Amino acid sequence: MLKIGVLGVGHLGKIHVKCIQLAQQDYELIGFYDLNDAAAEQVAKDFNIPRYTDLDKLIEASDVIDIVTPTPTHFELASKVIKKSRHVFIEKPITQTPEQAEQLLQLSKDYGVKVQVGHVERFNPALLALEDMSLNPMFVEAHRLAVFNPRGTDVSVVLDLMIHDLDILLSMVRSNPKEVRASGVAIVSHTPDIANVRIEFENGCVANLTASRISLKQMRKVRLFQDDAYLSLDFLEKKAQVVRLFDKNGDHQLDGNAFMSLPTAKGEKLMHVSMPEIEPVNAIKMELETFAESIRSNTLPKVSIEDGYRALKLAHEIDRQIEEKLNGL
Repeated sequence: MLKIGVLGVGHLGKIHVKCIQLAQQDYELIGFYDLNDAAAEQVAKDFNIPRYTDLDKLIEASDVIDIVTPTPTHFELASKVIKKSRHVFIEKPITQTPEQAEQLLQLSKDYGVKVQVGHVERFNPALLALEDMSLNPMFVEAHRLAVFNPRGTDVSVVLDLMIHDLDILLSMVRSNPKEVRASGVAIVSHTPDIANVRIEFENGCVANLTASRISLKQMRKVRLFQDDAYLSLDFLEKKAQVVRLFDKNGDHQLDGNAFMSLPTAKGEKLMHVSMPEIEPVNAIKMELETFAESIRSNTLPKVSIEDGYRALKLAHEIDRQIEEKLNGL
């Protein structure tokens, strides 16, 4: 069992504390660190766990540190933890800048520790339902819309919301971005509140992503198109739909009653529509559990520090382009 300490017990930090306590086979929660006295006293009482007022003592007593503090503090805290040879789970975005993320990546190699980034949508049941499928999307469309919430407006909608879809996109497309074209508008905050980006990859895949935090309704949908299938994912409703095409006389092992005949320019095809079985999960608990397993088995975390760095680097390029357009450069 791994001894774990939590840094930050705000809204998300309290959820992490609760999930760690549920993951009793993997972790022993030894305590937390937070500078907010009132919040810390309440958490210590509600969850019956000790509050550390000395950060170094908490790190030294732990095998793993879970960083759930505001993004501007991530780099300094993660650097301190890694230099003490402790494993790190760090919420997204990994750091404020790609340069900081790159430094953490090198530190993690130098000190031989595991780092996992909290891109929790990787553990959404809708996406997990496709784990056994061979994915090679050539066109991707994503919409992530949210009702306005003042919490989180210290960063752009790209770093607040779109970064989830950027991480998912980069995990699916086996190629590097070749061209990025982005635009956005700041409406109710000082940073972009709605953004759109078109990304073309070296293998020809094209992705069109939209994120907004000033919508009247919530939406978190991704659609994938590849040469043999169309896939629709609803991260909010936790549903997935898969439409696949087969040669009429081809070899397939699917339910024969679910096929429809479809004339195409390439001849008659058989179309099969399915709704993969969705297994409900506690996504935050699951991401923390898989991190523990990667430490025990000495394997790459499911959302590695490299993944966090790539998503942040792309998000910053999108933000850079938006800022240049807004400033008329």
